[in-house]
Amino acid sequence: MPCNWKLLSVAPVPANIGQIAEDLGITQVIAEVLWRRGFNSPQDMDRFLSPGLRHLPKPEAIPGLTEAARVLARELMAGARFCVWGDYDVDGITSTALVKDFFAKRLGPEVAAQQIRHYLPNRVDDGYGLNVAGIERLAADGVRLLLTVDCGISAVAEVARANELGMTVVVSDHHMPPAELPPAAAICNPRLCGGNCGDACTGLCELAGVGVAFMLMAALNRLLPGEPVDMRQFLDLVALGTVADVVSLTGPNRILVKNGLLLIKEAKRPGLASLKVYSGYDRLAELGAGQIGFGLAPRINAAGRMSDPQVALTMLLAPDMDTANPLASKLDGLNAKRRSEEQSILEEALLQAEEQKERLGLVLAADHWHPGVIGIVASRVVERHYKPVLMLCREEDENGGHYKGSGRSVSEFDLHEGLTGLEHLFLGFGGHKQAAGLSMPLANLEALREGFHLAVETALGSLPLKASLKLDRELPFGDITFTLLKELEMLQPFGMGNPEPVFVSPPVLVKDYRVFGKDHVKLQLAEQLPDDQVGVRPGAVLPAKAWRKAADLTRDVQGKLMRFAFTPRIDRFDGIPKIELQVKDWDE
Repeated sequence: MPCNWKLLSVAPVPANIGQIAEDLGITQVIAEVLWRRGFNSPQDMDRFLSPGLRHLPKPEAIPGLTEAARVLARELMAGARFCVWGDYDVDGITSTALVKDFFAKRLGPEVAAQQIRHYLPNRVDDGYGLNVAGIERLAADGVRLLLTVDCGISAVAEVARANELGMTVVVSDHHMPPAELPPAAAICNPRLCGGNCGDACTGLCELAGVGVAFMLMAALNRLLPGEPVDMRQFLDLVALGTVADVVSLTGPNRILVKNGLLLIKEAKRPGLASLKVYSGYDRLAELGAGQIGFGLAPRINAAGRMSDPQVALTMLLAPDMDTANPLASKLDGLNAKRRSEEQSILEEALLQAEEQKERLGLVLAADHWHPGVIGIVASRVVERHYKPVLMLCREEDENGGHYKGSGRSVSEFDLHEGLTGLEHLFLGFGGHKQAAGLSMPLANLEALREGFHLAVETALGSLPLKASLKLDRELPFGDITFTLLKELEMLQPFGMGNPEPVFVSPPVLVKDYRVFGKDHVKLQLAEQLPDDQVGVRPGAVLPAKAWRKAADLTRDVQGKLMRFAFTPRIDRFDGIPKIELQVKDWDE
C-alpha cells in the first residue's frame, strides 16, 4: 500500500554541520543523517560510528544480576549439578549455547560435560518456557541448580514446584515482568527497573535474552575460581540471537551486534561457518543484520518450528565442520519445509483477512495451521494490511482442545498492553509491544475478534492506519558517490531503532522501464539539472530496482518526472562495483 512520507526530523541542522563532518572525517550527508537521528554532538556521533565494547554499561546495572551471579557461583562451587533451560527460538537457542560454551571454556570440557546440562522445550509437546513435567524429570536426574535464559519471568507455579523438589532457581529473562514474580533465589531482568534505568544502564531494557545471558556470564566469570575467559569469543552468538529477536539495535545492542558481526565474518565457530555456507554465503562473507535475519536466523528457527531445537544447538556447539555440516544441511531442509508451509497458511490467512477488512485488528484462525509457522505468517499479514494481527491454531488437550496464538503488531499499537485488557478471555498470554503469544478456550474466538477490534480502535481511533515511510533527507543524484555509500555502511547494523537510511530524490526522469524476474522492476532514472548547471556537467543517470513492485509501478511511468524514495547501494553482482538505487516508494 502507498506510504505517508515523513522526515525523521524536521529540526534544522546547525550551521556548523560541515565543520563537524570535517572534524569526524565523514561527508556532510552522513553528519546530517546522524544529527537528524538524535546524535547532536560530535562526541555522540563518534561513539555511534565507533561502538567499542568499552562503552557497554556494567553488567551489575541490570536489576538482580549481581545476586544472580553470586547464587550461581555459590552453588556451582558447592558442586551442584546444573541445568540451563532455554527456549526453542533463535534467542533462546543462542542463549543456551552461550551458557554451555562459557562453561566448557571456563571449567574445561570434561568437567562441564559432567556438571552442566541443558533443556530446550519442544514447541509442540512442551510449549514456551518452564513446565512442571520437565522440572520433575530434571530433579529426578539430580539437577539442583536451574538457570533460565530467555524465559521464566512469569513461571510462578513452575519455579515453586522446583523449590519443592529442592532446586535453586535463577531466572534470567528480558520479557515484560508480570505483577507476581516467580519465587526464585534470584531474578535477573533489565525490565525490572520499571523503565527508570538512569544513565548507568541506558538501553539495557532493550537487551535480547542472549544479551542478558552474556552479561550474567560476564559477571559470573569474575566470581568463579581460576582464570577468567575472554568473553568476546561469545559475541557471535550474541549478535545472532539479538538480530533474530528483532530488538532495538541501539545502545548496548548496537555495541554487542556490531562486534559480534566481526566474529561471524571470521567464522571461527564451525557451526556458524557451516550455517553461512548452507545459507548461500561464502564462509568468510561479511554479513549485515539483514542477511542474518533473512538467511541464518530462519534456518535456526526452523529447528524449533518444524522439528527439534536440539539440532540447532548441537550445530552451534559443533567442534568441527564435519560435525556441523550435516546438521546445517538438516536445518536448511527444515527451512525449505517451513517456507512451503508458510506460503500455504499465508494464502488462507489473507483470504480471512479480506473477509474481516472492516476490522482494525485481525484475528485469524484455523484448526490445521502449524503452530511453528503462525507467528511468521502474522508478520506477513501485518505487512500486507498494516493492522495488528493475531493468528490462532488448535491444540488438543484433555478438555477437547484450545487455541494457541501468536500476534504481531504495527509500530503504533502496543500489542502486550492491548491484550492485557482482554486477559479474561485467555488461559495465558505474554510478550512484547510488537509480538505476543497466547492460549485461549475455543469458545472465546468471536469475543476475541470483537474485543481486539475495539482495543485497537480505543488506542488508535476508528480510521484505518497507513504505513509511514521515514525519510532521512533529500539527496540529489550528484551527491551519491562511492565514498558516501561506504560511509553509510558505517551506520550498520540496521534494524529496529536504527533503520537503513532512506532518501528522497528531487524530480527525476524515468528514462527506461522493464520488468525482470516474476514481478520486479528495473528503471533508469535521469537527474534534472538546474539551469545554471546545464552544459557545465552531465546529469547523472542511475539504475534503480523496485523489488516485487511490478503490479503497482507500471510501464506508464516511463517518460514521467517523478520523485522516488530510495536507499543507495553498491551493486557488485558482476564483479564491477556500480551505484544502484533500491526503490522503496514513489510519487508522481
